[in-house]
Amino acid sequence: MTAHETYMRTALEAAREAARLGEIPVGACIVRDGEILSVGYNTRESERDPLGHAEINAIRQACQRLGSWRLDGCVLYVTLEPCPMCAGAILNARISRVVYGAADPKAGCMGSVCDLTAMPFPTVPYYKSGVLEAECRAELDRFFRGLRQREAAADQM
Repeated sequence: MTAHETYMRTALEAAREAARLGEIPVGACIVRDGEILSVGYNTRESERDPLGHAEINAIRQACQRLGSWRLDGCVLYVTLEPCPMCAGAILNARISRVVYGAADPKAGCMGSVCDLTAMPFPTVPYYKSGVLEAECRAELDRFFRGLRQREAAADQM
Protein backbone atom coordinates (compact mmCIF):
# COMPACT_ATOMS: atom_id res chain seq x y z
CA MET A 1 0.00 0.00 0.00
CA THR A 2 1.34 3.45 -0.92
CA ALA A 3 1.49 6.40 1.48
CA HIS A 4 -1.25 8.09 -0.56
CA GLU A 5 -3.49 5.05 -0.08
CA THR A 6 -2.73 4.88 3.64
CA TYR A 7 -3.75 8.50 4.23
CA MET A 8 -6.74 8.22 1.89
CA ARG A 9 -7.95 5.31 4.03
CA THR A 10 -7.89 7.69 7.00
CA ALA A 11 -10.02 10.13 4.99
CA LEU A 12 -12.35 7.27 3.99
CA GLU A 13 -12.84 6.31 7.64
CA ALA A 14 -13.80 9.93 8.35
CA ALA A 15 -16.24 9.82 5.42
CA ARG A 16 -17.84 6.70 6.87
CA GLU A 17 -18.23 8.47 10.22
CA ALA A 18 -19.96 11.34 8.41
CA ALA A 19 -22.37 8.87 6.79
CA ARG A 20 -23.13 7.27 10.17
CA LEU A 21 -24.11 10.74 11.39
CA GLY A 22 -26.36 11.37 8.36
CA GLU A 23 -23.88 13.67 6.63
CA ILE A 24 -22.72 13.35 3.03
CA PRO A 25 -19.74 10.98 3.32
CA VAL A 26 -16.76 13.16 2.54
CA GLY A 27 -13.68 12.85 4.71
CA ALA A 28 -10.33 14.60 4.77
CA CYS A 29 -7.03 14.53 6.59
CA ILE A 30 -4.02 16.82 6.56
CA VAL A 31 -0.51 15.38 6.76
CA ARG A 32 2.88 17.01 7.18
CA ASP A 33 6.16 15.11 7.27
CA GLY A 34 4.35 11.80 7.67
CA GLU A 35 2.26 12.96 10.65
CA ILE A 36 -1.51 13.30 10.52
CA LEU A 37 -2.27 16.79 11.83
CA SER A 38 -6.05 16.71 11.52
CA VAL A 39 -9.00 14.69 10.31
CA GLY A 40 -12.31 16.21 9.25
CA TYR A 41 -15.62 15.19 7.77
CA ASN A 42 -18.77 16.94 6.61
CA THR A 43 -20.80 18.57 9.39
CA ARG A 44 -23.17 20.79 7.38
CA GLU A 45 -26.33 19.10 8.60
CA SER A 46 -25.38 18.55 12.24
CA GLU A 47 -23.84 22.01 12.66
CA ARG A 48 -26.32 23.73 10.33
CA ASP A 49 -23.30 25.37 8.75
CA PRO A 50 -22.85 25.70 4.98
CA LEU A 51 -19.09 25.95 5.56
CA GLY A 52 -18.99 22.58 7.33
CA HIS A 53 -17.19 20.71 4.58
CA ALA A 54 -14.60 18.04 5.39
CA GLU A 55 -11.74 20.10 3.97
CA ILE A 56 -12.68 23.26 5.87
CA ASN A 57 -12.99 21.32 9.13
CA ALA A 58 -9.62 19.64 8.60
CA ILE A 59 -7.95 22.95 7.65
CA ARG A 60 -9.30 24.68 10.75
CA GLN A 61 -8.07 21.87 13.01
CA ALA A 62 -4.61 21.80 11.42
CA CYS A 63 -4.26 25.58 11.72
CA GLN A 64 -5.22 25.43 15.40
CA ARG A 65 -2.78 22.62 16.03
CA LEU A 66 0.09 24.41 14.30
CA GLY A 67 -0.83 27.85 15.61
CA SER A 68 -0.71 29.31 12.10
CA TRP A 69 -3.02 29.83 9.16
CA ARG A 70 -0.20 28.82 6.81
CA LEU A 71 -0.14 25.12 6.00
CA ASP A 72 2.96 25.16 3.78
CA GLY A 73 4.40 21.70 3.33
CA CYS A 74 1.09 20.02 4.15
CA VAL A 75 -0.81 17.50 2.05
CA LEU A 76 -4.60 17.40 2.12
CA TYR A 77 -6.21 14.03 1.42
CA VAL A 78 -9.91 14.17 0.63
CA THR A 79 -12.34 11.57 -0.67
CA LEU A 80 -14.10 13.94 -3.11
CA GLU A 81 -12.63 16.61 -5.37
CA PRO A 82 -12.80 20.00 -3.62
CA CYS A 83 -15.65 22.40 -4.43
CA PRO A 84 -15.03 26.12 -5.19
CA MET A 85 -15.18 27.13 -1.52
CA CYS A 86 -12.81 24.40 -0.39
CA ALA A 87 -10.43 24.95 -3.29
CA GLY A 88 -10.29 28.63 -2.30
CA ALA A 89 -9.58 27.71 1.32
CA ILE A 90 -6.82 25.34 0.17
CA LEU A 91 -5.22 28.16 -1.83
CA ASN A 92 -5.55 30.62 1.05
CA ALA A 93 -4.10 28.15 3.57
CA ARG A 94 -1.15 27.58 1.22
CA ILE A 95 -1.51 23.82 1.29
CA SER A 96 1.24 22.36 -0.89
CA ARG A 97 -0.48 19.25 -2.26
CA VAL A 98 -4.00 17.87 -2.59
CA VAL A 99 -4.75 14.20 -3.16
CA TYR A 100 -8.38 13.33 -3.85
CA GLY A 101 -10.26 10.14 -4.54
CA ALA A 102 -13.40 10.69 -6.62
CA ALA A 103 -13.88 13.46 -9.14
CA ASP A 104 -16.91 15.74 -8.66
CA PRO A 105 -18.45 16.42 -12.09
CA LYS A 106 -20.98 18.84 -10.56
CA ALA A 107 -18.78 21.12 -8.45
CA GLY A 108 -15.15 19.96 -8.62
CA CYS A 109 -12.62 22.78 -8.91
CA MET A 110 -9.42 20.80 -9.38
CA GLY A 111 -10.01 19.57 -12.88
CA SER A 112 -13.67 18.60 -13.32
CA VAL A 113 -15.83 21.74 -13.62
CA CYS A 114 -12.90 24.13 -13.45
CA ASP A 115 -9.31 24.10 -12.27
CA LEU A 116 -8.46 26.83 -9.79
CA THR A 117 -4.90 25.51 -9.63
CA ALA A 118 -4.42 26.56 -13.27
CA MET A 119 -5.01 30.22 -12.39
CA PRO A 120 -2.14 32.58 -11.56
CA PHE A 121 -2.47 32.63 -7.77
CA PRO A 122 0.66 33.30 -5.70
CA THR A 123 0.66 29.78 -4.26
CA VAL A 124 -0.92 26.86 -6.06
CA PRO A 125 -0.96 23.28 -4.81
CA TYR A 126 0.01 20.31 -6.88
CA TYR A 127 -2.88 17.83 -7.04
CA LYS A 128 -3.31 14.14 -7.72
CA SER A 129 -6.67 12.54 -8.43
CA GLY A 130 -8.03 9.01 -8.45
CA VAL A 131 -6.44 7.59 -5.28
CA LEU A 132 -8.77 4.79 -4.07
CA GLU A 133 -11.32 6.32 -6.42
CA ALA A 134 -13.63 3.29 -6.56
CA GLU A 135 -13.86 3.09 -2.75
CA CYS A 136 -14.45 6.82 -2.42
CA ARG A 137 -17.15 6.75 -5.10
CA ALA A 138 -18.78 3.68 -3.53
CA GLU A 139 -19.25 5.50 -0.19
CA LEU A 140 -21.01 8.37 -1.95
CA ASP A 141 -23.12 6.07 -4.12
CA ARG A 142 -24.20 4.00 -1.10
CA PHE A 143 -25.19 7.12 0.84
CA PHE A 144 -27.23 8.69 -1.97
CA ARG A 145 -28.87 5.37 -2.90
CA GLY A 146 -30.03 5.01 0.72
CA LEU A 147 -31.22 8.61 0.79
CA ARG A 148 -33.28 8.14 -2.38
CA GLN A 149 -34.80 4.93 -1.00
CA ARG A 150 -35.79 6.65 2.26
CA GLU A 151 -37.30 9.57 0.35
CA ALA A 152 -39.26 7.21 -1.93
CA ALA A 153 -40.58 5.29 1.09
CA ALA A 154 -41.63 8.54 2.78
CA ASP A 155 -43.45 9.67 -0.38
CA GLN A 156 -45.51 6.46 -0.39
CA MET A 157 -46.78 6.98 3.17
